[in-house]
Amino acid sequence: MYLKTQQSSISAKNFVIPNQIQLDENNRWVVMAQLIPWQEFEDKYASIFDEKLGAPAKPFRMALGALIIQQILKITDRETVQYIKESHYLQYFIGLKELTNKIPFNSSMMVYFRKRIGSEIIDKINEEIVLEELKKKEEIEEKESKEEIKNQGKIILDASCTPADIAFPTDLGLLNKARLQTEKIIDKLHEGEAIKVGKKPRTSREIARKEYLKVAKKRKPRKEEREEAIKVQLKYISRNLISIKKLILKGISLSKLSKKEYKILLVVTEVYRQQKEMYEKKENRIDNRIVSITQPHIRPIVRGKAGSAVEFGGKISVSIYENYVFLDKLSWDNFNESKHLIEQVEKYYQLMGYYPATIHVDQIYRTRENRKYCKEKGIKMSGKPLGRPKKNVSNEEKKEARENELIRNRVEGKFGEGKRRYGLNKIMTKLPSTSMTVISLIFLVMNLSNLLKQVLLIFLCQFSGIKEILRESIKLNYKNPSINQEKLIFV
Repeated sequence: MYLKTQQSSISAKNFVIPNQIQLDENNRWVVMAQLIPWQEFEDKYASIFDEKLGAPAKPFRMALGALIIQQILKITDRETVQYIKESHYLQYFIGLKELTNKIPFNSSMMVYFRKRIGSEIIDKINEEIVLEELKKKEEIEEKESKEEIKNQGKIILDASCTPADIAFPTDLGLLNKARLQTEKIIDKLHEGEAIKVGKKPRTSREIARKEYLKVAKKRKPRKEEREEAIKVQLKYISRNLISIKKLILKGISLSKLSKKEYKILLVVTEVYRQQKEMYEKKENRIDNRIVSITQPHIRPIVRGKAGSAVEFGGKISVSIYENYVFLDKLSWDNFNESKHLIEQVEKYYQLMGYYPATIHVDQIYRTRENRKYCKEKGIKMSGKPLGRPKKNVSNEEKKEARENELIRNRVEGKFGEGKRRYGLNKIMTKLPSTSMTVISLIFLVMNLSNLLKQVLLIFLCQFSGIKEILRESIKLNYKNPSINQEKLIFV
């Protein structure tokens, strides 16, 4: 049934807001604000700034809070500021003491927040939050059992790629972009200097573009056509770079270029050198290969996955224990993740105070060196042992191998969560420092979301009066590795 009501136009001024209204303590933003140790990292953030010079910076809670809001809601810098202005819960989360209709900061400050906080601080916050929660669990377990802790717990290791927001690079397309940049630089240097240097150098930009499009528009150009087009573009770039050198010799200073334009000039010069060397040697690879003019730090990462054999972005190595994920290594260059197993296990020992009982990894980690290390520390490594496979494998061994593989699959679920829910599949920031901050921030937000689920679950247990039954159910589900994914989300 529906009862019609007379709709009257209510102005914003006449909309009534009760004076005694309070924030809901069980709201997710309120709960999440209590989980983050804001004050502990305030001093470290303050040490970045000069004590006397410059305008007062925004507080650490406002900076980090705004970045967390943006990552959870998957919105732009401008939308983040607008959302904070419209929501009293978000204003509380970033540390404001009272509701305001004014924006707390300009959207351009988000870039500075990412630069100032950095991935190192975020990783430490992530560790601090998770350690605090794990200590609470250990205190409960110590009361139940007084036995000495030796090796305990599981650790899961894996690596993945975080693709950047760039077009799929081709040699011809990259050279075309490089040529366009050299033409813009020539225009900028010659502007207002006609009396001093005479006529502007020829660039033949229209002819060069036609030569590029003649091949680029073809669906499947032949190899000879691509090589000839690359040769032509290299010729035009070479002539443009020579023209830039001549303008400099005639007295035009590179100070006419902005920092960004000067950086692009250096990148274009390196791209020309790399592409020329590959063309002359008839090769398709070169060290430190540049695949983007605007983001020269990005490298091709060969993954060998179905559908995307090569990805372009940063490579990460992560570890998971107690269903919390930690970013252990981030590099723009490719690396062998098996080389970092010992380092990751030692980090686990420093945080927890003991070594893990089992370690779950895929084939690339199972080297002789890593197996020897795990044996010395009393850690059981998942997977098949070295040597000739057994002819007769018992049902118990098959069951154990399956359970180990199911446990290792949790890391794939975490990568999927990060890429589908929090934007790990496409890093939108352009600078290497800000991109590293965003990647670290994604793993912090994933752990906060995990903690938030547990807090809300406890509240649900207390509200419904089934606390003990549900708690035992959660413990049982975590200990059973063959449980399905739907039950694991409460762990």
